[in-house]
Amino acid sequence: MVHDKDFSILIKDIQREIDKLEEKTYSQKVINEYRNPTHFGSIHHPNGEGEITGPCGDTMNISLRISNGKIHAARFFTDGCGATVACGNMLTKIVQGQTVKEALHISTDMLITELDGLPVEHQHCAELAINALHDALNHYQKKMNP
Repeated sequence: MVHDKDFSILIKDIQREIDKLEEKTYSQKVINEYRNPTHFGSIHHPNGEGEITGPCGDTMNISLRISNGKIHAARFFTDGCGATVACGNMLTKIVQGQTVKEALHISTDMLITELDGLPVEHQHCAELAINALHDALNHYQKKMNP
């Protein structure tokens, strides 16, 4: 029979192993962004919103509050993995305060660089975030220029 104390020790040991694997795989920035996402959620009545499902099946939604061509608030929601959360969080942090034109110029490579890199098998997560941002910005532009 497993006692509560033994179970707690087992859980802590498993978590330490997971942490070691993550630290071998991801940069500290990626780990910090997905463990502590500050922009996760959505904006009530956004004036720019985009949602994309990537080839891996992960979906990302980005909502924006924009006025006078400047992004004042950005939030994201995803059902994806930790790398996808990190990409969405970092990207929404980056675009706040930027103009729509500046935000449209952010590339997948720029996001990956800002995260201090991503493993090749997770670089599509950055592309998903960028595509969702572009979708949100295009939505905003269509509303402003019908």
